[in-house]
Amino acid sequence: MTIDFPNTARDILPDDHGNAILVGRVWDPRVSGPTPVVVDQGNLRDISKLAPTISQLLEREDLVSQLRNPSGFPLVGTLDDIVAASRPGAGSQTLHLLSPNDLQAIKASGVTFVASLLERVIEEQARGDASKADLIRTEITGIIGDDLSQIEPGSKKAADIKEVLIGKGAWSQYLEVGIGPDAEIFTKSPPMSAVGHGAHVGLHPISNWNNPEPEVVLAVSSKGKIIGATLGNDVNLRDVEGRSALLLGKAKDNNGSCAIGPFIRIFDGNFTLETVKQADLKMAVDGHDSYHLDAGSSMSQISRSPESLAAQACGKHHQYPDGFMLFLGTMFAPTDDRGGKGKGFTHEMGDLVTISTPCLGTLCNQVDRSDAIAPWTFGITALMTNLAARGLL
Repeated sequence: MTIDFPNTARDILPDDHGNAILVGRVWDPRVSGPTPVVVDQGNLRDISKLAPTISQLLEREDLVSQLRNPSGFPLVGTLDDIVAASRPGAGSQTLHLLSPNDLQAIKASGVTFVASLLERVIEEQARGDASKADLIRTEITGIIGDDLSQIEPGSKKAADIKEVLIGKGAWSQYLEVGIGPDAEIFTKSPPMSAVGHGAHVGLHPISNWNNPEPEVVLAVSSKGKIIGATLGNDVNLRDVEGRSALLLGKAKDNNGSCAIGPFIRIFDGNFTLETVKQADLKMAVDGHDSYHLDAGSSMSQISRSPESLAAQACGKHHQYPDGFMLFLGTMFAPTDDRGGKGKGFTHEMGDLVTISTPCLGTLCNQVDRSDAIAPWTFGITALMTNLAARGLL
């Protein structure tokens, strides 16, 4: 089966892209390194003289006014050509899209939607064995029900439910972060490790039960101010995390396991955090075996506000001098069987994962093993060396 990959700017831009301020990065063969860019109608323009990194760019107080009319910045190329060149397996030295973030820490929020909360409890109880998922799902929902959406995390009602569940032996670490006072905020992957639109995403070769996680990703400055948003795929190994929560790093942080893009949309008069709170994400998975899955995730059903999650991630207790990217979590709960009754969803190599929402555009990546895709070689040292050689430091 041939799987269509987005080939044009229209395929990946927000519906109202003419009114959007969109920034990102490209691999620029002219300088053998990354260049920050802004979308200008059908073109990408070089904004490296305004700020050599996206991290520095998002610290500017005059960001919106500087980027409102970007036609004066140097032309990099047409977006159609660059999108067409940003495909899995394309040459690593060609002009193509990168993730729109660079030096920011990459953080993620877990268990922020009720639908995914129940699946995390099931993973824990199954100890990584997908064949046990259906039976455990029935047992768990029989005790706690399948609708916790009316419970405010950290409230007295949540505390009362916790006591009841402890008494029944049904309390879980995932319920603790799902309805308890403290959100789960973890490090998804190191700065510079995220892949962008068109790249391969990687699965650790030990995993046999895994899934994509379509999410909104906030771009937050060093002062804790939310500057904009983009899309992300928090690639997850259900069997690894299910064996032990202490394996979260192995389940979440592998070569190509974090995709962000296509661009960061900057907050302005046309696009605000309130827009993000009402966004409905769509996700499609298409396989070479003719498999197709449609799923959705509605930000209106998140159990903790984006502001509260950002506040739990940073403050007097924790600083991020280069800012941070924050995945907000997903309500995608992959229960449909693929590859055998009762096993639930898992990826096959070659799957195409497409995540989209009208206000942020489309992020598309192809799945392969993390040890088979291109290794991550361009890190912070390489970036600093490259920027110094270009006279941008």
